Amino acid sequence: MFYIQLHDLLKRAQKEGALPEVIAYNRIDGPGSSLDLSEFQQTFWRLPQIPQKDDPERKWTRDLPRTVGITIDTGTRIEAHPFDPDLIGVKSVEYKTEVTAAPGEVVPVKENWLLKILEIFNLKGVKFVLKNLREGIQSSGLGGSSTAAIGVCILANELAGRPFNGIQLISLASRIEQGFGVSLTGTQEQSNVIFGGVMDYVWFPWGIPGNPGTGYGESLRYELIKPEEYHLLEERMAIFHSGHSRQSSEVNVIWRNALQTEEGYKLHSQKIRVAYEFSEGLRLHKWDKVIESIDKYRKIRVNLCEEYMGGSLDLLERSMACNCTAFPLGAGGGGAVFLFSPDPESMENLREDLKGIYREIPFKIRLNGHEIRNANLEVL
Repeated sequence: MFYIQLHDLLKRAQKEGALPEVIAYNRIDGPGSSLDLSEFQQTFWRLPQIPQKDDPERKWTRDLPRTVGITIDTGTRIEAHPFDPDLIGVKSVEYKTEVTAAPGEVVPVKENWLLKILEIFNLKGVKFVLKNLREGIQSSGLGGSSTAAIGVCILANELAGRPFNGIQLISLASRIEQGFGVSLTGTQEQSNVIFGGVMDYVWFPWGIPGNPGTGYGESLRYELIKPEEYHLLEERMAIFHSGHSRQSSEVNVIWRNALQTEEGYKLHSQKIRVAYEFSEGLRLHKWDKVIESIDKYRKIRVNLCEEYMGGSLDLLERSMACNCTAFPLGAGGGGAVFLFSPDPESMENLREDLKGIYREIPFKIRLNGHEIRNANLEVL
């Protein structure tokens, strides 16, 4: 087996203070969240009639599964360090874990999910060190584990000479995370890290008809808000931590099981059009339409699983009292809650009410989902 031996190159990079690294950024989800899971993509996808000339409203996508991703400046820094020439390793600073193995001997267990990615790329003599950009929040419903997985894929891909394209990396990261039992995941968080911005993803689980594709991870992507307009969204949004956390996978399993019942199927199917309304509200800056779609989507989720709101009810009540609304992020397990108001002044009033009671997670919206630095070791 041919291996890409990185030990000596990384030693030189370390001496020059130029270790290769990737910064992978988190996302805020909203209406459309969970429609990127493979079961939902495949259940609700139908062969669409794609117009030759698309219109700004993209009405032909209304009944396709979609998710909006909003890239924010929290995330994970991943550095490649020189390591034993015969081994590979992954260390998480936040979680205080470290796993190592010889390439070709990585046992397929949950603890080795990121290590398996290094093995897939035939790397050797390297240890990836992961550290969150902001201490103390870990993933918090912001898609942290998926961000870590796709970030590791991006850096490994760079060090291996870029054998895969972005869509292939999305598929790899998603399948590794779910296949190793780390989390139930789709492709939105991974797509967010690859593409960034405020993006509407319309999912094509088997590739785009009439175009050569790579299957799972494929999407049509539409920029909803341009960078010069980010401030309009930022002043209407906030993220606060509820102070409660649990396993998001527990709620995801309930949602997935509900898909197999007649009532659950009907409820899940309603989410498709609500996700479209959310994306259109953002695109058109119709903020009343945005808050309406957030409330609709949250209510559908609660009808499917009451535990989704566990720990977040007080935040919702306080939000509604200030003409705002609340949406627990991810499956609601990480504790982070997305707050929104059509009126910036109402959002400031809510911030004042929550001060000293709940912890705010400050953020800025980012155009790019990741940054690559010092990846070309040959120039050193």
